[in-house]
Amino acid sequence: MKRFLSVKDLKIRRKQTIYAAICIAVIIAAYLILTHKPKPAPELPIVHATPALKQDVEIYGDYVGRVRAQQFVEVRARVEGFLEQMLFEEGTQVKRNQVLFIINQDQYQAKVDKARAQLKKDEATARKAERDLNRIRPLYEQNAASQLDLDNATAAYETAVASVGMSQADLDQAEQELGYTVVRSPISGQISERHVDLGTLVGTSGKSLLATIVKSDTVLIDFSMTALDYLKSKERNIIIGQKDSTRSWQPTVTITLPDNSIYPYKGLVDFAEPQVDPKTGTFSVRAEMNNPEHVLLPGQFTKVRLLLDVRENATVVPQKAIIIEKGGSYIYVMRKDSTAEKRFVELGPEFGNNIVIERGLIPGEMIVDEGYHKLTPGVKMRLGEAPKEEENKDE
Repeated sequence: MKRFLSVKDLKIRRKQTIYAAICIAVIIAAYLILTHKPKPAPELPIVHATPALKQDVEIYGDYVGRVRAQQFVEVRARVEGFLEQMLFEEGTQVKRNQVLFIINQDQYQAKVDKARAQLKKDEATARKAERDLNRIRPLYEQNAASQLDLDNATAAYETAVASVGMSQADLDQAEQELGYTVVRSPISGQISERHVDLGTLVGTSGKSLLATIVKSDTVLIDFSMTALDYLKSKERNIIIGQKDSTRSWQPTVTITLPDNSIYPYKGLVDFAEPQVDPKTGTFSVRAEMNNPEHVLLPGQFTKVRLLLDVRENATVVPQKAIIIEKGGSYIYVMRKDSTAEKRFVELGPEFGNNIVIERGLIPGEMIVDEGYHKLTPGVKMRLGEAPKEEENKDE
């Protein structure tokens, strides 16, 4: 027989059900709270950033040059004769006006003696003609001598004086030729080996080149630059080969020796050819350089490094921070709120591992030089060492 619940029992049963449901809900909620793991915040990309620097940047050009002596003089015989003496050691230093060779003087001494005797003869004739003229003049004034006598005496005197002049010139020429038999050094420098042997007939009809003298205390460095180099220098308002007192620097040259060491002295560009060689498309440039210890030998080739420009207070960043694409070159700038900004820049000359930024960047701004492949404009980042594996993968 069914038992019917009273109203009171129904209320109790309902309360129990509600309490049970609440307990179950609490248990489920507690379980979810205890077992729920919060969703992790997105990890910020790790990058390395460095500030853009402001510094003076030296721009160089590298060329191949050749050393040339400042002075190269050929010692030649100016008169003909047999070479009798050589008064120097080959390869040594000689001084200006030092006696180097002596050519046989016999015939030239004879010419001097003959010219001197002729001069004395003509001087004696001139003195006699002068005495004759002095005797005729008073006689002519007293009408004791004719006009013809006076004219003849005057002509004789003038002829004798002219002969004296000619004889004096002949003597001077003979003495000059005699002096040429003593061959002297025209400059101070290092003399080469002799080109003739003793006893050789030298002069205009024989061998005239006796030796060469090189003055290399100062040397000249010759090298060639392209027309493009010239145009770039013009863009920088620099005229190669001309000094500019308004600049704080001058186009100096440094060279590398055969052992790859840098020569301690610097040269200065003092000349540039005003026209381009149509065969090579280059123009010649010359620099002057001290060579007190004669380390540089005329004729040798060397590496030349020319200071083309100095960019004062230039904005400089590492080359590895530059990203190049079809639209241009850009870098990622780290803003103060650590967000990334894609910034297009205008590139300047490169030097070492750095590059000059012409426009688009201010010195002191933080630029990303490692880990930029993980960035997009506006994304936040944090500083640290960029993982090398990712860098290599990106490369």
